[in-house]
Amino acid sequence: MKTFKKLAKYFLFAIVIFVAASVVTVAITKFINPFVTPLMLLRPIEGMLEGKAVGIEKDWVDYEEISPSFFRAVIAAEDAKFMRHDGFDRQAIEAARRYNELHKGKKKRGASTISMQTAKNTFLWHGRNYVRKGLEAYFTVLIEAVWGKKRILEVYANVIEFGEGIYGVEAASQKFFGKSAKNLTKRQAALLASVLPNPRRWSPAKPTPYINRRVGWIMGRMNSIALPRN
Repeated sequence: MKTFKKLAKYFLFAIVIFVAASVVTVAITKFINPFVTPLMLLRPIEGMLEGKAVGIEKDWVDYEEISPSFFRAVIAAEDAKFMRHDGFDRQAIEAARRYNELHKGKKKRGASTISMQTAKNTFLWHGRNYVRKGLEAYFTVLIEAVWGKKRILEVYANVIEFGEGIYGVEAASQKFFGKSAKNLTKRQAALLASVLPNPRRWSPAKPTPYINRRVGWIMGRMNSIALPRN
């Protein structure tokens, strides 16, 4: 009994420390840009195991140095309700749950919002287990409360993976179009957004017929997308 109480005490202490540390970390990264993310560190290790060298190409740019077309494109493509939800699109989550129940054994449909993706890409590892998903939800609540929509978009744009070893819109813009993210055209922004479901499979520089159709769909929605003012 004493051993159980001691373990419970240590467990509670660990939870308190984790909550305090995570809140402080999120508060700090509201003002200080994250230097590296867990995924950026894991990809080179995966590459080594596969016998290939994978580097890290990234170049942080502030929100104002990114074309508004890019933000409109990713919202149109990934999370049309971004400006209206609190971090979770509950209708999409329920629709994905029903779909996955009806199509067991097939590729699962997700319902991650931009906020959820930002929480995952900034603080966590990729995976589908319940622990990781629970932490993703926890950090999503934190960044929505502490960062706000504009900062979430800024961090998302700078940490999202666009290809093997390519992170952030600036590195992707330079790699695929030879220009700064500030000068992206509407179509180029839509091309970048169109490959996000699987950036290691598709390339904005060599769009497949499917990607071109997706680009047209994204561009058709972009004009109706509102962006945060602060």
